[in-house]
Amino acid sequence: MKTMLAIAVGAWLGLWGAGAQAHETLKLDAPKPDLLAAPPIGWNSWNKYACNINEDIVRKQADAMAASGLKDAGYQYIVIDDCWQKSRDADGNIQVDLERFPSGMKALIDYVHARGLKFGLYSDAGALTCGGRPGSAGHEFQDARQYAKWGVDYLKYDWCYTGTRDAEAAYTIMAKALRESGRDIVLSICEWGDNYPQRWAAPLGHLWRTTGDIYDAWEGKRGYSLGMVNILDKQVDLWRYSGPNRWNDPDMLEVGNGGMTTTEYEAHFSLWAMLAAPLIAGNDLSNMDAETLRILTNKDVIAVDQDPLGQQAKRIWKEGDLEIWARPLKGGDQAVVLFNRGAAPAEMSVSWEQLNLPAGLRVQVTDLWSKTVTRNVKARFGATVAAHGVIMVRLRPQV
Repeated sequence: MKTMLAIAVGAWLGLWGAGAQAHETLKLDAPKPDLLAAPPIGWNSWNKYACNINEDIVRKQADAMAASGLKDAGYQYIVIDDCWQKSRDADGNIQVDLERFPSGMKALIDYVHARGLKFGLYSDAGALTCGGRPGSAGHEFQDARQYAKWGVDYLKYDWCYTGTRDAEAAYTIMAKALRESGRDIVLSICEWGDNYPQRWAAPLGHLWRTTGDIYDAWEGKRGYSLGMVNILDKQVDLWRYSGPNRWNDPDMLEVGNGGMTTTEYEAHFSLWAMLAAPLIAGNDLSNMDAETLRILTNKDVIAVDQDPLGQQAKRIWKEGDLEIWARPLKGGDQAVVLFNRGAAPAEMSVSWEQLNLPAGLRVQVTDLWSKTVTRNVKARFGATVAAHGVIMVRLRPQV
């Protein structure tokens, strides 16, 4: 089926070519709206439901986000990924799959907004989405106006079936379309990092994917999808490109989907917070166990992710399976993660010298998971780190 889709798309792109080239030369007239001073926090349907998504599921996620403590912890976006679309009408207007969303998209978005949340949709820069639904190629301005009319706040824009399109030019078209839509809409560039979006995406989008999809595993590769630590490894040198309103996106969270242990999910959540990454939950919010909710609502870890300085962590030390990641925080604090990839517990420590702090400086060390506070620490901090685990601390200089 995929081969037939590719043939169909190739033929379509050939017919569309002249118009595409005309649009590809568009320039941005309006500046990017400042919508993401901090990385987005919310939920996306794909990791749990893929194409098996419907109106009832989305309503339950919105209800759960509003009532479970997630909204109070900072979560605000409800994003429907692929497979909400069905076709286009005679005028080219995108049509909602009414078997899955019988109330229509506007009513569903109103439902989400009524709970004090924001709403996101998905489309694709190709003729078709990754799931074989209608993409936005050749319909960017038409689709953007429709999204604005519905009340969309966030667009995840994918990169399947794009043929020979130039990525920067294609995303420029949608960026321009959104800015002319009459509504401020976050643009999430889901180009998988293939064309080095960190080098060109900041004037266009508010965040950009840096890798292929994540899947719910500590480590490994499954088709184009990668395990958690494989994705982490691809973030090491990207810190210089990230900041307020322009975030690196290592893909969504798998916390609570069952493929990793609680310790591994704590590491996943901690490391994504250190990366100043979007914290986009991908589990069933309406059916979470207590451990999943505890991880997703750790306000101290979320505060690191949302820190106003917006500086992504650097990996400052690595020896075998042991790593130290650190990021400065506004006001002079630092967040540090001692990370153990190994299969056995390990003793680890970080010195003030590694953090560019005076050795004699007295520091308050707060463990962001155990909530233990240790005062008047000098020269270094150390702890035993569980296998596949982290110790995440906030260091505050004491006067």
